[in-house]
Amino acid sequence: MHAHLSPAGPRGRDRRPTPGGDAGTPARPTPGGDAARTSARPTPGGDAGTPARPTHRLAGPLALALPALLVACTADRPAAPPPPTPTPAAAGMDAARDELAALAAAAQDRRLVANYTLRAPDAPDRTVVVTSANDGTWRVDIPGGALGGTADVSFAATTDGLYQCALPSAARPEPPSCVRLGDPDDAVPRRLDPRVQHPFTDWLDVLTDRRAPLAVSPAQPPPGASGTCYSVETTSASINAPLDVGIYCYDRDGTPTAVRTAAGTLILAGTPAPAPATVQLAGPVVDREPLGTAAPEPADSASAATP
Repeated sequence: MHAHLSPAGPRGRDRRPTPGGDAGTPARPTPGGDAARTSARPTPGGDAGTPARPTHRLAGPLALALPALLVACTADRPAAPPPPTPTPAAAGMDAARDELAALAAAAQDRRLVANYTLRAPDAPDRTVVVTSANDGTWRVDIPGGALGGTADVSFAATTDGLYQCALPSAARPEPPSCVRLGDPDDAVPRRLDPRVQHPFTDWLDVLTDRRAPLAVSPAQPPPGASGTCYSVETTSASINAPLDVGIYCYDRDGTPTAVRTAAGTLILAGTPAPAPATVQLAGPVVDREPLGTAAPEPADSASAATP
């Protein structure tokens, strides 16, 4: 028996069976094979014959354009305005308001008996007596404060109420008598109000109230007056202003030294005296009509003079 040997060479190696395969199956191409097959391999999601697009061609233009877009957006945005700077005049008015409020608060606690010279147009000088007692009651005597300047009156607030008292005078020599007007904190009716007592009483509450519609600025004292003075204006258009505009002056301890309003000019005369424990009414309380500020008609003069 003769053995047949296969000829050696490439043909014999190509027909050698691969592990687990058929003897006649050609061998698979190894990596790094034909270049044409590699270039023809389809990209994910693309056509088999379309080569992959290089991404670095878009990255360059975008990197150059993005800063320009950001600069353009920033340039179009308006700049925030700077915060307003308070003017020196406004700051000075605020300081004056604080100073006046502090002095008025000290005046509320000031207890004294003081004389003031009242100067008004077309009238002789008069002496107004202000009493602020230790218990918080007060009394202000006003010569010529009623009946067109022909009658002297006194306004007083005690623990029992608010009173107007008629004082003896040359034009009205009757004994003093008083009429109750209301509770201690009530306002004096306008037809009876000479407006001289307010700077020592209820207007002090307005001057200490920072919510009151007031404009305050430093001012020079009226002639013959002393103390620290302030010009006070109202910023409200209401006809019922909280106080009369004018000049208000105070000593460092809160003593009112001068007031100038439409009613006249009050100037402190002399050194205040110590305050009493409480105020006393000028006369007994009677049942009659109070005295108004307007001058009476000739026919009413006799009846007004009767207590």
